[in-house]
Amino acid sequence: MPLLPPSRTEPDGSAVIRVLSYNIRSLRDDTAALARVIGACAPDLVLLQEAPRFFRWRKKLARLAAASGQVVLTGGGTAAGPAILCGLRATVEQTEDVLLPLTPGLHRRGFATAVVRFGDARLGVLSCHLSLNEKERRTQGGLLLDRLAALGTEHAVVGGDLNERPTGRTFQRLSEGLQDGWATAPWGGEHTSTPADPHQRIDALFATPGVEVLGCGVPLDQPGVTEADLRAATDHLPVLAALRIPARGRPVQQAAG
Repeated sequence: MPLLPPSRTEPDGSAVIRVLSYNIRSLRDDTAALARVIGACAPDLVLLQEAPRFFRWRKKLARLAAASGQVVLTGGGTAAGPAILCGLRATVEQTEDVLLPLTPGLHRRGFATAVVRFGDARLGVLSCHLSLNEKERRTQGGLLLDRLAALGTEHAVVGGDLNERPTGRTFQRLSEGLQDGWATAPWGGEHTSTPADPHQRIDALFATPGVEVLGCGVPLDQPGVTEADLRAATDHLPVLAALRIPARGRPVQQAAG
């Protein structure tokens, strides 16, 4: 299978970027393997779920970022788990961590959000980890769409652990207005859970209309990503996408074929 294209700026000002979404289980597993996987994917943005939230969580997240060639953009404990890392290519315009309403007896959830630029291409970014409870998850799906609209960007990307398969109501609701990366341009592997027995897709990357999805899936054949590291790093598999983001005021020119 061909590799995803590298990050670059196109002659028309659009930006090709690589985005990784990954549930890292609070760094309870092999953090060296995790850093190797992230680094080998060469992402411009890393949308994390279950980032450290408690004792010295900022230091733990910073260490992971440094070990994988990234910097911490936002999130972690202040977003109840979701976080965003980025490479130095990104110019940050704003960040905001959002705590969602707490349902008694269930875990607190939140969103990590940002607006970034890659040259003339401007992008809203949201990392999420939706509830295990179906009713709460549906509510959070609506709040996610509201928050995405509130970023005020024409183009945006959402990555997260949805705790739901593509046939689920919340997953389908998100797919109605957003491009499901795997369904739009499948690349690599499909199933994200579990690394030892991949049998379901509960993690996904979505993009708004106007973003060109060049490929999206589990980076099984990415150079530097080994099966041993994927199994050791955490209890989910990552989702990697290459996206072409138009320059402001310019539509993406779709490839012929």
